[in-house]
Amino acid sequence: MNRALSSIAVALLVFIVYIVFSGSLSTYDLLTAIITSAVIGGLTGTFVVSNPYKAFNLFRMVYAIIYFFRYMLINEVKAHADVVKRILHPKMPINPGIVKVPYHVESDYAMALIANSITNTPGTVVVDVDKKDKCFFVHWIDVKTLEPEEARIYISKVFEHYSKKIFD
Repeated sequence: MNRALSSIAVALLVFIVYIVFSGSLSTYDLLTAIITSAVIGGLTGTFVVSNPYKAFNLFRMVYAIIYFFRYMLINEVKAHADVVKRILHPKMPINPGIVKVPYHVESDYAMALIANSITNTPGTVVVDVDKKDKCFFVHWIDVKTLEPEEARIYISKVFEHYSKKIFD
């Protein structure tokens, strides 16, 4: 039963991503999405999803949707505006450096979501992960602090909040 649920969870995600990125609900795209998602779900379901009941938890799904819109409409816009301001400023005020940013999540998926969110946000890039000490090393365009917990507040606190709700 867990194998089937894991496969269905992956298939549904692949189907949704396929339809969203194709931008089409034509018969061809729907059939292609169904076939592709069924094959990928069947082949990878048990490798990707260890607890399918988490994948079908409505609470987690709602948090994932909220996070997506918050990230795209708030975090990305603010970060892009900040980088554009720095580029257009005559003195280009940057203070680059690499800072240690701890994380407090348990699952690899939660950690990956945080790392990807940091890297996809303009002005920050995760350059290394230390799973033993549970921290990221982040290149930051404007280092405001070298204190790890303070850097976490600036860089990843919001991402961590949502990743815990979605994956832990």
